Amino acid sequence: MSVQVENLEKNMAKLTIEVDAAEVEKAIQAAYMKEKKSISVPGFRKGKVPRQMIEKMYGAGIFYEEAVNTLIQENYPAAADESGIDIVSRPSIEVVQIETGKPFIFTAEVAVKPEVKLGKYLGVQVTKVDTEVTDEEVDAALEKERGNNARTVSVTDRPVAVGDTAVIDFEGFVDGVAFEGGKGENHSLEIGSHSFIDTFEDQLVGKNVGDEVDVNVTFPEQYQAAELAGKPALFKVKINEIKTKELPALDDEFAQDVSEFDTLAEYKESVKKNLEEQKENEAKRTKEDEAIQKIIDKSEMEIPEAMLETQCENMVNEFAQRIAQSGLSMEQYMQFSGLTVDKLKEQVRPEAETRIKSSLVLEQIAKEENIEVTDEEIDAEVEKMAAAYGMEADKLKEYMGDSEKASMKRDLAVTKAVDLIMENVKEKAKTKKDKEADETDAEE
Repeated sequence: MSVQVENLEKNMAKLTIEVDAAEVEKAIQAAYMKEKKSISVPGFRKGKVPRQMIEKMYGAGIFYEEAVNTLIQENYPAAADESGIDIVSRPSIEVVQIETGKPFIFTAEVAVKPEVKLGKYLGVQVTKVDTEVTDEEVDAALEKERGNNARTVSVTDRPVAVGDTAVIDFEGFVDGVAFEGGKGENHSLEIGSHSFIDTFEDQLVGKNVGDEVDVNVTFPEQYQAAELAGKPALFKVKINEIKTKELPALDDEFAQDVSEFDTLAEYKESVKKNLEEQKENEAKRTKEDEAIQKIIDKSEMEIPEAMLETQCENMVNEFAQRIAQSGLSMEQYMQFSGLTVDKLKEQVRPEAETRIKSSLVLEQIAKEENIEVTDEEIDAEVEKMAAAYGMEADKLKEYMGDSEKASMKRDLAVTKAVDLIMENVKEKAKTKKDKEADETDAEE
């Protein structure tokens, strides 16, 4: 295999990768062995048709697609390493040549890690954050804990109300025809959560167990399923059960049930201390974010679009994994929220850009400050991870490859860079104008 690198504009590069003809033959033969059982030729039993006969009947390229996929998967990672460039996006692949007896040639267009010209990063000014805990905040935390410990009870003597959970069967129709993904059974829907499309939930309010309800909604004009976009839909809904939460009394017995304390007064004091700790941690993160953003604003870098697109895709995939844990597929979520993958990418784009720029400036600071990460620090981090996973540290080390270790080393260097920035920040109190702006944001 050989690799040629061509530098393009805007931190992009093109790799031209050539794979020996012998490797091409192996890949085509492997494709033949995989596919031959499914190919029928008169006069031959399935799986016994000679490759030459198949290629004569169906064309020499019948196995090329499978072979190309194999060759790219086997050769691109090594080519990326051999290129010596810092690739920060998924490759855009184009096949240049695939033919029996000749080398396989393909190109991979990739984003290259941008250079960063840092602005001022020591002595950055940040806003002092108030960490005082009010009685109202303590009361709100207690109410939340009451909600967490509420009993879920079935309601039989009244209709659905906002805040209830309705257990429903549903099936959706457009122009009288059921559409794919629009059916569910015994689905728990929190009324008022607005997790279903349009006014779906509102139309269940006031209905009783056993009721069969026609729910009329309209899909958004910009909808992930083009055949449904902008169209009115009818959902046939049956209410199987109504559930609500029954809150426990706020007394000493409640404190004993949810904590190690004997009295409500002791428990409240503990809640206040926990809130103070949370506020301190939040204040620390807020100041870090402000300091890093100010460094970004004073620094120069050109982010390639492919790098940003890859980060957006990663964040959408992370979101898909989170909602899957709640039992909802991505397809269902998009159907009922009216969002599309492109809209989700558009929503996460600002955060994706911030993540990329933060990472770039912090890595550059670590580089310019000659921040080192020792083997002992890596071992300590592995110990922490092993404890979190309930594993032995030595076992975890065995599973970690060079890329994982390099990533860990980079993350630890970035953490040290953040510590360096925060050790040198200058705090200023909020002005009256700042406070008024915060109050306006809260009201909105």
